[in-house]
Amino acid sequence: MVLSTGLNSHPYSITIHDFNRDGQADIAVANYDTNNLVTFLGSGNGTFENHGRYGVVFDFAPLIIGANSFNKDGRSEIFVAYDGIDHVDVLVTDDIGSFSHDNKYSTGSWPKSVALGDFNNDTQLDIVIANKYDNTVSILLGYGNGSFTNQTTYSTGSNPYSVAAGDFNNDTHLDIVVTNAYNNTVGILLGHGNGSFANQMTYSTGSNPITVALGDFNNDTNLDIVVANWGNNTVSILLGYADGSFANQTTYSTGSKPYSVDVGDFNNDTNLDIVVANLNDNTVSVLLAYGYGSFANQMTYSTGAAPQSVAVGDFNNDTRLDIAVANSGDNTVSVLLGYGNGSFINQTTYSTGSNPVSVAVGDFNSDNRLDIVVTNWNDNTLSILLGYGNGVFANQMTYSTGYSASSVAVGDFNNDTRLDIAVSNANGQSVSIYLGYPNEGFFKQMRLITGNGSRPKSFAVGDFNNDGQIDIAVANSGTNNISIFLRHDNGSFENQMVYATDSSPWSVAVGDFNNDTILDIVVANLGSDNVGIFLGWGDGSFSNQKTFTTGFSSQPNAVAVGDFNNDTLLDIIVANYGTNNIGVLLGYGNGFFTSAKLFSTGYGSLPFSVSVDDLDNDGKLDFVVANQGADNLNIFLQTC
Repeated sequence: MVLSTGLNSHPYSITIHDFNRDGQADIAVANYDTNNLVTFLGSGNGTFENHGRYGVVFDFAPLIIGANSFNKDGRSEIFVAYDGIDHVDVLVTDDIGSFSHDNKYSTGSWPKSVALGDFNNDTQLDIVIANKYDNTVSILLGYGNGSFTNQTTYSTGSNPYSVAAGDFNNDTHLDIVVTNAYNNTVGILLGHGNGSFANQMTYSTGSNPITVALGDFNNDTNLDIVVANWGNNTVSILLGYADGSFANQTTYSTGSKPYSVDVGDFNNDTNLDIVVANLNDNTVSVLLAYGYGSFANQMTYSTGAAPQSVAVGDFNNDTRLDIAVANSGDNTVSVLLGYGNGSFINQTTYSTGSNPVSVAVGDFNSDNRLDIVVTNWNDNTLSILLGYGNGVFANQMTYSTGYSASSVAVGDFNNDTRLDIAVSNANGQSVSIYLGYPNEGFFKQMRLITGNGSRPKSFAVGDFNNDGQIDIAVANSGTNNISIFLRHDNGSFENQMVYATDSSPWSVAVGDFNNDTILDIVVANLGSDNVGIFLGWGDGSFSNQKTFTTGFSSQPNAVAVGDFNNDTLLDIIVANYGTNNIGVLLGYGNGFFTSAKLFSTGYGSLPFSVSVDDLDNDGKLDFVVANQGADNLNIFLQTC
């Protein structure tokens, strides 16, 4: 089934959520070329309404979107990040399965990636953004009503491209991991549990790490990291230690130019597997996990043209994980339904906006069926495709984002039980927040300002100051820092706090890397070939970054965290764009990591994004890498 996002829409990012509170998953898509947001309501059987709902037109090209619920009114919000814009927007739904503008929040320069989490332990979702051009992550703490504090930034490495959040050091505080694309590292910023973070510690990845994802790949209860390394066609697995440090990376080959990675248990063996989008060869790679931090060789599946982002979910309600891919080259999303044994049927494609670059999933209309949301870089929109619950999706609904929406994340920002969306606007230096409602359209867009020239590239969320509110960390690639936005309990955010990174932080993620129950941050510094770790103090502030190399000329641009060696310690995985591999940095649990172990994603693959999950239900974290150069995904399933 194909869902149209509109003529010349160029969908760039998607996210999935139940926007109309019918228990079924819907899809939101950001259209880059038409600067709008389209939503498709799902029926719960895998099908979606044929015609998208066009509720929001943005001023900028949307880059990334995400959905969640922040303001406790039961409605969903959408985050939007724009291409080259130094803020992110929050949109709230005001009709069935759709969203309204809320406010934009400033980020760093060129926000490239966004992630969510409760960084200050106030039970409210916060946002973290990777700001590519100023080498920072921005943290926006949520008030629980859909509004956020102004950003606080933390330095990352060079060109942070992707961010994720997790407790890397087992202190119950969310930490952040970010891919530093130009440094070939991931940066770990340990959270203090109060919305602040320690300075980043970096771990080596493969070349040009683009995307990061988290999971426990070795079943040790510690988060590990998987990174898609654009530069050397690999994914890196960094097994985490209980103290927030990581082992050196182990790398696995992907397709050409891995651009995105995600994780899940694809063969139902309780071990986390990996799926990677390989941009240059129009495939996704699936790597099945062995359960002790290692993975089988990739299996590849065809996608649309230039797959740039991948997400995982059960789209047909058969208890088997499926895959959604945003294809930037032909303005579609691909849905690959899983058999539950680690293999997948041939793709079905749906139309998006122009140049879809990020995808996420969630039940946007509360129908208990997963939907898809995509950010469309070229037309500054996001597209939502509502799922029918049988693996089929309705036509997209589009909503405007800021300029160059680069990343999307999904969560409940206002505590209304409805998923909201956060999108980083790369060219708008902002994050857009979309609050979800059970009716059509979006309103009340909030903007988190990351600063002039910040170019927020990625964001992640977590409770950095232990106030029960979800805060945001943003990687600002233009100003070489991360922004931390602490959220108040009324949904607004404090002004950003900024922490210096290395050059061009492109991706950020969070986790507890030193086991102090406080969230830390990891940033991929693309320009410095390292990852930066910012340890959190628990009050929303962070230590200065500590860097870990991802390899010479690795250009890490995506980072994720997870326990890849099952030692209960969080590890880091980075996508090394420059060396075509992924790097895995195993954590020691004290905020330090081993040298990156590299996994090739294939010559010319240019890994751009990485994500982590137990893809085959074997209890071991796997990872997925999107290869920009190969137009495909690599899935790395852990085999040992």
